[in-house]
Amino acid sequence: MYLQKLKIGDVELKNNILLAPMAGITDLPFRIIAEKFSPGLVFTEMVSSKALFYNDEKTKTLLNTEGEKRPISMQIFGSDEESMAFGAKYVSQLADIVDINMGCPAPKVVKNGDGSSLLKDLSKAEKVIKAVVNNSTKPVTLKIRLGWDKENIVGTQIAKIAESAGVLAITVHGRTRTDYYSGKANLEEIRKIKETVNIPVIGNGDIVDEQTAQNMFKQTGCDGIMIGRGAIGNPWIFERIAYFLQTGEKLPKTMTHEKFKILKEHFLLEIQEKGEYTGIREFRKHIAYYTKGLPKSSEFRCKINTLTNKEEILEELEKYEKEMA
Repeated sequence: MYLQKLKIGDVELKNNILLAPMAGITDLPFRIIAEKFSPGLVFTEMVSSKALFYNDEKTKTLLNTEGEKRPISMQIFGSDEESMAFGAKYVSQLADIVDINMGCPAPKVVKNGDGSSLLKDLSKAEKVIKAVVNNSTKPVTLKIRLGWDKENIVGTQIAKIAESAGVLAITVHGRTRTDYYSGKANLEEIRKIKETVNIPVIGNGDIVDEQTAQNMFKQTGCDGIMIGRGAIGNPWIFERIAYFLQTGEKLPKTMTHEKFKILKEHFLLEIQEKGEYTGIREFRKHIAYYTKGLPKSSEFRCKINTLTNKEEILEELEKYEKEMA
């Protein structure tokens, strides 16, 4: 009933369970691993339209999709119409869908008037949306929070503006900017947005398992769901939720050896993509998520975090896996 194909413009997704864009997380290796478990759509990390405008090579590497399944959405952020228009042109040559970020709560993003800061100025937000829609050759989507704070909930207004400007789907994180990730996502406000527009609405926030996924659909009437933090160290979540929504039953618990197989594969992809020095350091956070809740995991992580050699880390992973068997 809830699991179905989702159409965004002329792009048809095989299902309506999406991987959220997450800065510092949804890099190429993470997406390749997630794609094994069949999300309907994956997103790159958000990229700065200004950085693309100024031809920043490091930013361009975030848009590498070599070896990936399609479709892929690329998310851009910014509040300057000229650079957002440029960013839309640039990424629409590479992506299947172009997504606008108006939800990021990070201080370094909002201090420049970008991300969720645009929810304080709907006139400016509208100009930015139109600049992207008018310069993209691919379907444009928008990701928002409910507003800047609880006194300024603007979800329905921005959704109407987006629909009128030609945005073809909207993702709503059910918190305000000042909430960050505290408290619970407000599903009632997502429902209101769903009832306000005729484009697909994707619910986001607090989806960590089968029940929370079903609840998002049930409480909001949304057309799809987007999973962010719930997928870190847990790429199986897409497959598990799809199975549950289809059958009403849960897949058997993911076995420890399966977890370690994926963990090692993810680690090697990270090294391949970023080199040993950077890959090891960036992968530490993922090891923490993959091993969370396992016996002696904090002890294991303390040890792993001191290692700087690929072979030593693989050796420790093998040892730890045997202890878990």
